[in-house]
Amino acid sequence: MSSFKLSTSLGRVGAAAAALLAPAIAYAQEAAPAAAEAVAAAPVPNKGDTAFMFLCTILVLFMLIPGLGLFYGGLVRAKNMLSVLMQCTVAGSAVMLIWVIYGYSFAFGGSTSPYWGGTAKMFLAGVTMDSTAATFSDGVVIPEMIFIMFQMTFAAITPALIVGAFAERIKFSAAILFCVLWATFVYFPIAHMVWDANGLIFGWGALDFAGGTVVHINAGVAGLIGAIMVGKRTGFGKDMMAPHSMTLTLVGAAMLWVGWFGFNAGSNLEASGGAMLATVNTFIATAAAIISWSLVETFTRGKASMLGAASGMIAGLVAITPAAGIVGPMGAIVMGLIVSPLCYFFVSVVKNKFGYDDTADVFGVHGVGGLFGALATGIFASSSLGGIGYADGVTMGGQFMTQVYAVLVTLVWCGIGSAILYKIVDVIVGLRVPVEAEREGLDLSSHGEAAYHS
Repeated sequence: MSSFKLSTSLGRVGAAAAALLAPAIAYAQEAAPAAAEAVAAAPVPNKGDTAFMFLCTILVLFMLIPGLGLFYGGLVRAKNMLSVLMQCTVAGSAVMLIWVIYGYSFAFGGSTSPYWGGTAKMFLAGVTMDSTAATFSDGVVIPEMIFIMFQMTFAAITPALIVGAFAERIKFSAAILFCVLWATFVYFPIAHMVWDANGLIFGWGALDFAGGTVVHINAGVAGLIGAIMVGKRTGFGKDMMAPHSMTLTLVGAAMLWVGWFGFNAGSNLEASGGAMLATVNTFIATAAAIISWSLVETFTRGKASMLGAASGMIAGLVAITPAAGIVGPMGAIVMGLIVSPLCYFFVSVVKNKFGYDDTADVFGVHGVGGLFGALATGIFASSSLGGIGYADGVTMGGQFMTQVYAVLVTLVWCGIGSAILYKIVDVIVGLRVPVEAEREGLDLSSHGEAAYHS
């Protein structure tokens, strides 16, 4: 074949090939920009939201250490100060570890189960610097790592709240083992049910902005059962068991209030108006509860006490937690005014009548305050009362009953689970220290240290 014929043939082949490939080339040219647009359209975390969530996470840690430790430490006798600090510190640390190993997966692992999140994210599988977590706004995300850490601080402080109920007589090993087991079988499943999109209680449409059921009812019920099953302190009702330092208790309570802004505002997951609503409600509901508790004491005892003001502070914070980003400021004030008389009644009347020894009134303040807050959220969420309103087609009565069902599930799950776990811990290591060790004080008998030296 001559060179002319060869070139002519190749030219014809090339033209035919070009004709055949033209649609594919055109498609590729169109697909490339489309793919680039798809990549560009992927939500990117806002640096302001990320910084906000980082601050909120650190604030919640501040609630646990040193806030909760000092609050509870001031309420016990001087010989048990360090034991409470140690229980809060070590229990929180242990739960942080199990949270990243399996707790995050059990709560938010992506399972379609209504009761737990599955195992897909155990050991933080699939979590990278670039992975994201959704917020409450379409197309808005935050880094998954900051969501993990924020939720980790919630998981760490909730079992530590229980410590106040059985303080001054439990074995250190028993306290830590119980907190780890309780977080695993009670806290993680309830967190999934309430806060995960696939969760049972979430699916019902229950409102719990920052943890009325997950944190406070949960801890309060576990505390009550613990106070009963561990038993009363030696000499309870006979010996003087007054708080050894109301100064430290107020310092701890104040730290809790400051940290609680991270707790409540951070639950909005974005630095937006919802976070600011949660912030103002955390201010004024707490202030109202302090005033309310002081007034109740003035009318019933003739004097308002520092212990009462600190208790009112915590009660107000607990009550507004499930409602923080949902109710309006005036509703928050009303909730704060109501919660203190309720908690005061349980602390001063119910506890004495039934004779259980809840050292730091975990049930009377967290349990009762959380229960009231969860139910009141269903009422004060109404737009007619200044709240953000209900979902389409939901009435106040319907929402209130949903809140009731959410509370009942939490009570039953936590109540039965906690009782079983206390029994298991009792069998494994025993719950109580010997009487001699209790009389000496847990600081020396359990830790070989003393908080104060004369």
